[in-house]
Amino acid sequence: MWFRSIFFRTLRSYRIAILGWGVGMGLVVLQPLAAATTLVGTAAGRAALTELVGAFSWNAAPIAVDTAAGYATWKIGVFILMMAIWPLLAGSRMLRGEEERGSLDVLLSTPRRRVRVAVEKLVAMGTALLAMGLLIGLVIFVGSRPFNPGFGLGDALLFGLDLALVCAVFGALALLISQFTLDRRRAAGWTGGLLLVLIVVDSVHRLFPGTEWFSRISPVYYYNLSKPLVTSYGSNPGGMLVLLALSLVLGGTAIWLFARRDVGGAVPLPAWLRLPRRAAPQRESLPEGDWSLRGVYARGLATIAVPTFWWTVGIAGTAAFMVIAVKQVEHTLSGIYSATSASFIKTLVEKVGGGDIQTNATLLSAMFLLLPVLLMAFAVTQVSGWSGDEEEGRLELVLSTPQSRLRVLLGRFGALATATVAIGVLTLVASATTAAAVGLKLDGRNLAAATLGIIPMGLLIAAIGYLASGWLRAAVDTGLVSFLLAIWFLVSFVGPELQWPDAALRLSAFYYYGTPLLNGLQLTSVLVLLAVGALALAAGSWRFTRKDIAR
Repeated sequence: MWFRSIFFRTLRSYRIAILGWGVGMGLVVLQPLAAATTLVGTAAGRAALTELVGAFSWNAAPIAVDTAAGYATWKIGVFILMMAIWPLLAGSRMLRGEEERGSLDVLLSTPRRRVRVAVEKLVAMGTALLAMGLLIGLVIFVGSRPFNPGFGLGDALLFGLDLALVCAVFGALALLISQFTLDRRRAAGWTGGLLLVLIVVDSVHRLFPGTEWFSRISPVYYYNLSKPLVTSYGSNPGGMLVLLALSLVLGGTAIWLFARRDVGGAVPLPAWLRLPRRAAPQRESLPEGDWSLRGVYARGLATIAVPTFWWTVGIAGTAAFMVIAVKQVEHTLSGIYSATSASFIKTLVEKVGGGDIQTNATLLSAMFLLLPVLLMAFAVTQVSGWSGDEEEGRLELVLSTPQSRLRVLLGRFGALATATVAIGVLTLVASATTAAAVGLKLDGRNLAAATLGIIPMGLLIAAIGYLASGWLRAAVDTGLVSFLLAIWFLVSFVGPELQWPDAALRLSAFYYYGTPLLNGLQLTSVLVLLAVGALALAAGSWRFTRKDIAR
C-alpha cells in the first residue's frame, strides 16, 4: 500500500519523525504539568508565582499561571516551536531536494501531472503534522491524569492541532521559498531566519503595550491566541483558521509557481528584490579565478555564506532582544513593588532597580537557554546539505580531483565550524552592544562565556550529523539529528524539576552548557563537549574514507 501513490510513499518516509516528534513534544508539555503540582499547591505560592511570571511575558502571555495547566502553557512558551524545525527542513527539500538529485525528472516522466505530484507531497507533510499533533494530544492527556490538570482529551487534542497548524505554516513557507532558490539549504536557511524573526515579532506586543498591530503579522501570534489546556481561556477558532488559511495560501502559491517553472530552475525574484548586476568583461565571464573555487573549504564557505548571514541576524538579534526584554522586566517589577507582599519579590525588585549584576544575569540566563538551541538548529540544516550532496552525486566530481576523502570532509566541516564561530562572536557583540546601549549591567566575562559557549554545542551536533551521514540517507540523517536535539532539550527541560539523577542529566549536551551567565563557563564541561565532538568527527571521517559513496 505504501508504494501505490506519491502520498503514501512520502508519508511512509515521515514515520520516524511522526513518532519521535509526537511523543517527544508531548513529554515536553508533561514536565511543567508535573512540576506545577507543587508550585501551585499553596495560596502564597500561587500569588507569588502570578506576580513573578508576569515579568517574563516575553515567553508567553501569563494566563491562569496559578493553575497547573496555565503554568505549563506559559512555561513551554516559545520553546515548543522548536518542532517547526522538522517541517522547515521537510518543506525545503520536498521538491527542491528531489530536483537537486535528479529523481524528480524520473517521477515526472510517469503519467502524473506536476500539480498532482506537488499536492500529494504537500498533503503528506500536512498529514504527518496532524499525526504528530494527535500523538502530542494523546501523550499529554494520558500522562497528565495523575496530576488532575482540569482539561480533557478534546482540549489536549486541540493543543496538538494548534501546534500542527503553526508548524504547517512554516513548512509551506519553506516550500514557497524553495521555488526562488536553486538549492534546498538556502531555502531552509531563509525559513529558519524568518522563524526566529517572527517569534520575536510576536513577543513585542507583550513587552511594549500598544504594539499588538505589529505582532499580528506573525503566525506565532495566531498560534498563541489559543490556549486549549487552560479551560478558562480555551481555543480561538479564528486564530486556527488564520493558520490554516496561511498554510493553504503559501502552499498553493508554491505549487502554482512550481507548475510554471523549469525543473531545476528557479522563479526570478521581483525586480525590486534583485541585486544590481554589473556586466562582466568577456575574460571574466567564467569563474576560473573565483576565490571560492580554490579549495573545498573556500567553496564550503561560499555555499553557506547566505544562510549563515540570516541565521546570524536571527540569533544575534534574538540575543539583543532578550537583553532589551530584561531591561523591560526591571520596569515591570518596579510597577508591582508596592502591590505585592512576597518578600522575595521585593528583594528582587530592589536588586533589579539598583542594577544588581547577579540578578540581571539570573533573569537573562533563563532566556539565553534558547541560544544554543538556535545555533544547533543551524548546524542541523547544514548537516542536511552535506549528506544531501553525497546522496545526490555532487561529491563524486569533487572526489575525482586529486584530493583525499578526508580532506574533502574536513574542508566542509571546517567551513561549517568557521560559520559557527562567526555566529557566536557576532552574538556576543550584539549582546554587549545592546546591554551598553540600554544600560543593563552584566558581567562581561560571563556574557562572553554565555555567547561563545554555544559554539561547542553547535560543533557537537554537526559532528554527530557527519557521523550519522556515513550510514543514513539525508532525510533520515537530518531527522535523527534534529530528534536528538529535541531529546537533549527534553532531558534538560524535564529532568531538574522531576529530580532526575545527575547521571541522567549528563546525557544531555545542555547539561554541559550550564548557566554561564551566572557561573561562567566550566572548562571541564567545554572539554567534554569538544572531546565527544572530536570523537564523532573522527569516527565519521573513518567511515567516509572507507565506504562507497551514497551508500
